[in-house]
Amino acid sequence: MNAIVTIQDVVKEYSLGATVVQALRGVNLTVDKGEFISIAGPSGSGKTTLLNLIGCVDTATRGLVEVAGKNTAHMSERELTNLRLNTIGFIFQSFNLVSVLTVFQNVEFPLLLQNKLNAKDRKARVEGLLDQVGLLSHQKHRPNELSGGQRQRVAIARALVTDPLIVLADEPTANLDSETGQAILDLMKSLNQKKGTTFIFSTHDHRVMRYANAVVRIADGKVQGRESPQDAVAHEMELGLDPNKPAAAARAS
Repeated sequence: MNAIVTIQDVVKEYSLGATVVQALRGVNLTVDKGEFISIAGPSGSGKTTLLNLIGCVDTATRGLVEVAGKNTAHMSERELTNLRLNTIGFIFQSFNLVSVLTVFQNVEFPLLLQNKLNAKDRKARVEGLLDQVGLLSHQKHRPNELSGGQRQRVAIARALVTDPLIVLADEPTANLDSETGQAILDLMKSLNQKKGTTFIFSTHDHRVMRYANAVVRIADGKVQGRESPQDAVAHEMELGLDPNKPAAAARAS
């Protein structure tokens, strides 16, 4: 298999006044094309920071971040924007939906930026995904008319609509009930198997870990290694963490 993400000796530092905080401390990670992996670790371990570097929404202080064969440190802002638009789908924990746009328009927006499909094909692509995430009947609603779980599903549809090579997801099931979360995971796993889309998740959710091909464990800004999903869940249970789902997942469908 070919590496689609390569992280070598990556350090990420943030300045908080006179204090320098190391979010990542010499991380090394290789993700092959077509993998379906979960990044697991306690809050503050560096999971979201690592996803942001891979997704080109942040830059490393030091080290190599290579995505789809491109060294992101050597790319212009325009090149990074094109990489994000055409190669990466990002499911943010905070949704990042545009409040003045309808559900349909939020999902369609990346396709308009790409300018590759005509209106008929865009409509078919968007409505097909909205149907898959159970929101076709809500396509004219605006984000403030939706529950947290519904907004999460809109964000998931938007991330998938461009057929990206890589999908990054920060706690993708955190706002979904058990049944909806299962349906979303099934959809993503299907895309992974049928299209070879690479999925990288940050999660506390054992449902997501069990779907993964492998779980990358991170702690204190360092990758501790890879585990099988079974070993990862057992590890979480040994630490006394909830073996079912985050408390937030009980909210909204």
